[in-house]
Amino acid sequence: MSDPISTLVVRPPSALSAYQRTSDGEGGGAGLGNFGSVMQRAMQDVVNTGQDAESKSMQAIAGQGNLTDVVTAVSKADLALQTTVAIRDRMVSAYQTIMNMTI
Repeated sequence: MSDPISTLVVRPPSALSAYQRTSDGEGGGAGLGNFGSVMQRAMQDVVNTGQDAESKSMQAIAGQGNLTDVVTAVSKADLALQTTVAIRDRMVSAYQTIMNMTI
């Protein structure tokens, strides 16, 4: 299994675009809200993905679900969790770097 962090490449134009989209309508952004609300929505999506996988698994256990749907939902939930952990690790690393800076 490949490391999600090693495959994450952020180029300056895409980073600028993402930053503008998270602003409150400043700089031509889409007005999606502040960084905290964007992260909250992303975390809710991860939770919803996990709940969907759990629901499909329970249906399969009860004999009412499709095995392909279960495998797909569980794979999506696994990928969402791996991505969340990778983002968390990057944020912790960035925080530690900032805290170690001399002023």
